[in-house]
Amino acid sequence: MELTQESLAASAAKSEVERWEAETLARVLQRTPERKAHFEGVSLEPVNRLYTTADTEEIGEIGFPGEYPYKRGIHPTGYRGKLWTMRQFAGFSSPEETNRRFKYLMAQGQTGLSVAYDLPALMGLDCDSPLSEGEVGKCGVAVSSLADFEVLFNDIPLDEVTVSQTINAPAPIFLAMYLVVAEKQKADFSKISGTLQNDILKEYIAQKEWIYPIKPAMKLVIDTFEYTTKYVPKYNPISVSGYHIREAGSTALQELAFTLRDGVEYVQYGVERGLNVDEFVPRLSFFFNAHNDFFEEIAKYRAARVIWAKTMKERFGAKNERTMQLRFHTQTAGVSLTVQQPLNNIARVAIQALAGVLGGTQSLHTDSYDEALALPSDQAALIALRTQQIIAEETGVVNTVDPLGGGYYIESLTQKMIDGCFEYFDKIDGFGGMVEAIEAGFPQREIQESAYQYQKAVERGEQTIVGVNKYAMDEELSRVNILQIDEKVRDHQLLRLEHVKSIRDAGAVSNALEKLKKAAASNDNTMPSIIEAVAAYATVEEICVALRDVYGIYEEPAF
Repeated sequence: MELTQESLAASAAKSEVERWEAETLARVLQRTPERKAHFEGVSLEPVNRLYTTADTEEIGEIGFPGEYPYKRGIHPTGYRGKLWTMRQFAGFSSPEETNRRFKYLMAQGQTGLSVAYDLPALMGLDCDSPLSEGEVGKCGVAVSSLADFEVLFNDIPLDEVTVSQTINAPAPIFLAMYLVVAEKQKADFSKISGTLQNDILKEYIAQKEWIYPIKPAMKLVIDTFEYTTKYVPKYNPISVSGYHIREAGSTALQELAFTLRDGVEYVQYGVERGLNVDEFVPRLSFFFNAHNDFFEEIAKYRAARVIWAKTMKERFGAKNERTMQLRFHTQTAGVSLTVQQPLNNIARVAIQALAGVLGGTQSLHTDSYDEALALPSDQAALIALRTQQIIAEETGVVNTVDPLGGGYYIESLTQKMIDGCFEYFDKIDGFGGMVEAIEAGFPQREIQESAYQYQKAVERGEQTIVGVNKYAMDEELSRVNILQIDEKVRDHQLLRLEHVKSIRDAGAVSNALEKLKKAAASNDNTMPSIIEAVAAYATVEEICVALRDVYGIYEEPAF
C-alpha cells in the first residue's frame, strides 16, 4: 500500500510521542507519580496528558474567520471590528424598579438589555391569579398587561436599544407587547432589533415551563417566524437555548447536540410552513452556557459554528452566507454558583466569561456573585458588568481573531464535539425528529443520567467545588447583603391591573380573543390577533386561556 505524505507525517508524530513517553516521561513518573490516575473535565470526559499533531492529523486545515464553515468565527475581524454586546440579564419586582435597573446598567456602559420575567409571567398567569401568590416580582419583573410593558420601557427607545426577552410559552404575547410599545414610540419597524427566547422545545426537555402540547406550541413559534420575517426583518424571533439544558445537568456535548438539533427542528417546521430558508434562518440565534471547563467550552462554541454551517448547507440547501453563520449569546453558568463563599463566584464568572469571548460569542451575560442567594443587588450586577469590561479592555484577548485556533488540544476537542454532535443527530433522526424524540423521553433521560453521574463524582470528591466539598469555611465568614423583594409589589401590581380592567374597552378585548381562538383553530397566523388583543389591553392570562381553550394543556408522561 502506498503511503501518503499525511500518513507518513502522522506516523512520525506518533513515533515522537512514543519516544518522549519512553525517554522523558517514564523517568519522571517513576520518581513522581501524577496526582490522579485519571483526569477528566466537568462533563466527565477523559483528558489526555498531552496533545500533539497526532491528535489533529485528520482534521485538515482549520480555515479562516468569516469563511465557511466558520470554525474560527463568523466575522473576519473578530472583536477588532466590534466587541460583543454586553447584555446583562435584569428584571425584578415591579416594572418601575426594573426600568430603573435598566437605566442604571446602561449608564454604566451596558450595550444591550435582557429582560427576566417572573414565574407567573413565564407560566402565562396574571398577578391576580391565586397561583401567582408569593411569586409576583420574585424571580423577575411582573408583567400582566401592556400597561406594565409601557412602564417597563418608559424612556427606552426600542429602535435604538436591542432587547432580549427571556420568555417561552407566552412568547408571542410578549413579542406583541414589544411591537405595540414600539409603535406607540413611533419606532421604525425596519430598525427594531432584539431577540425573543421563544424556544419551547427546551422547555419540554429541561426547564419544564410549558403551557400547551408540543405541536400547537410549535405552531405558535413558527407564527412568530413568519410574522417577523415579513414585518420586523431585523428582529430575532427565537434564541434556541442550550443554557437551560446545561443547567439541568447535561454534558457540554449534550448541550451542543440537543440545542442545535432543536434549531434544525425549528428550521424544518418553518420550511414545512412554506418559509424560505435563506429568508428566515438568518434571524435565528442561539444561547449557550459557559461552564467551568475552560477549553471544553471554547471547543463547544467553535464546533457549534461548523455543525450549523454544514447542516444548513447540506441538509437544507442554504445559499445565503448569513443562513450558515451561527450567532449566539452566552451566559455564565448559574448552576456553578455557590451559596458557600459567594465571592468565589466572581472568579468563576470571570473564567467562564473569558471562555465565551475566546469562543467568539456575539453577546454575553455575566452572572452576579450573589445569584445563588437572590436576584442581584446593584453592587453585584455592577461587578458582573465590570468583569466583561475588564476582559474587553485590559486582557488583550480581543486583539486577534480566534487566538487559540490551531492548538492541538483545542482543535482535537472541537473535532470531538463535531463528531459527537452528528452522532446525536443520527439518533434523534431515528425517532423521526426532535419533537418525536422528546415525546419518547430520549433527551430527558440522557440529561438525567449525566446529572446523576456528575453528582456522584462530586460526592466522591472526584469533582472539586471549591468552598463546598473542598476548602470549606465557617459560613459566618461568607455572608453577603442580598436584594430583598418587597412583598408589597403584588399589591402595587394588582392596583394597576384593576385600573386597566376598569378603563379598557371590554367589548374590544372579547372580540380580539374570539378572533384569536379562530386563528388558533385554523392554519391562520395568530400574531395579528394577539397584537390586537394586547393593544386592547387583554391580559397575559386572558390571552393564554383563549389559546388553552383551543389547544389544551401539556401533561408530561412518566419516562
